[in-house]
Amino acid sequence: MDAIHRRAIDRLKGWASAHPKLSKLLIGVGVLVFVFAIVLASLLLSTKSATAPVATVIEEPPEPIIYYSPLTGVEVKDEATTKKAVTGIMIENSPDARPQSGVKQAGVVFEAVAEGGITRFLTLYQETKPTLVGPVRSVRMYFVDMVVPFQASIAHVGGSYLALKVVRNGTNRDIDQFFNPGSYWRATDRWAPHNVYTNFTKLNALNKAKGYKTSKFESWTRTDGEPAKKLTAKKIDITMSGPLFNIAYAYDKKTNTYKRSQGGAPHVDREKGRIAPSVVIAMETTMTAVTEDGYREKIKAIGSGKAKIFQGGTVIKGKWIKKDRKSQIQFVDSKGKEIELFRGQTWITAVPMNRGGAVAWQ
Repeated sequence: MDAIHRRAIDRLKGWASAHPKLSKLLIGVGVLVFVFAIVLASLLLSTKSATAPVATVIEEPPEPIIYYSPLTGVEVKDEATTKKAVTGIMIENSPDARPQSGVKQAGVVFEAVAEGGITRFLTLYQETKPTLVGPVRSVRMYFVDMVVPFQASIAHVGGSYLALKVVRNGTNRDIDQFFNPGSYWRATDRWAPHNVYTNFTKLNALNKAKGYKTSKFESWTRTDGEPAKKLTAKKIDITMSGPLFNIAYAYDKKTNTYKRSQGGAPHVDREKGRIAPSVVIAMETTMTAVTEDGYREKIKAIGSGKAKIFQGGTVIKGKWIKKDRKSQIQFVDSKGKEIELFRGQTWITAVPMNRGGAVAWQ
């Protein structure tokens, strides 16, 4: 400290000694001013902090999850629906069985000759549950080959020897009417054997009791189909076994579906009206007589063959491939690439090409 500063301090001390009351007052005022300055500074800082804009992060709402049926590719309400058990039901197609019930609501339909030229349907259901299905009839070996890959229950009234041998071997989900009569009934407005019916109130209860609660299977790739710009398959004609069982389809661009006819008349579901699948597949195959009883048919459903896939008013010339009973049937184009099927009902007909079967379109 230099001499000037020391002299200033000595003078200040001397003045304070000479004026004790005034010096105390000045010190008190100084302390108050200091405290006031601190409080004011704190208030200013807190006000500034409270009023300063806060950066907010607006989170985008998550994209809604859309679930699709593995059987049909159509949108369903939730994930649980995608895991529901699949049920296959054998439906008769003789003239005495027409019009059938529940066929329009099937997700997938396989069609083939059963015997004597009479065709029959294997209808598959997952997200749809008709209140009436029938008439229910017996099962054949090639229908077993078709249904097994879907891990589906198989609803039927008996069947051929070979089919029953496989269905009842303990590895498949057999819900035969013979052993579950309470899940079926005979209608009074039709003659036997064309009058066995069921519904999903009964079949759901039966499946649940047997532990058939879910189905896991290989799905076909589905796509949101649009009508083709150039329509090359507006009409389809499939020759099966005779006039009563030959099939025709007329493309409806408005609904992007094929309106089905058989036996020269519109094919209708008794409760739901005209049947009109989104996808029509003609699976070219061969048919021979079965030796087990002399009058049933044997249809090639394992192996490969030509296929015509109709959707959106056009046709894809491809091939069907099924390696074994457990493998899902595949549909590929001329280069071996999987064909994406439109969402909705898919109708697959096994056409007996060696027995006069034919597929034509225009």
